[in-house]
Amino acid sequence: MNILNVITFYLFVINITGFAVMGIDKKKAVEHRWRVRESTLFLIALIGGSAGSILGMRVFHHKTRHWYFAYGMPLILILQILLAVLIIKRG
Repeated sequence: MNILNVITFYLFVINITGFAVMGIDKKKAVEHRWRVRESTLFLIALIGGSAGSILGMRVFHHKTRHWYFAYGMPLILILQILLAVLIIKRG
């Protein structure tokens, strides 16, 4: 397995995780149960799951009214894309 395959697989898994955790947290919020920490939600985004987290926010209508999620998650994604572009251009 080459490095590109490993990175692709990792990003797939972490984004599915980000999406799922947003759904789980929304379900728990509706049921007034124990919740996923906001720091955990941001950590998942920071380690590569930002696209899945954003999609989960939209699909589950979760955390969309919190400015730090509404602006923070897209900002993380933009920075990750810029970093990827810089890495690819440097060879």
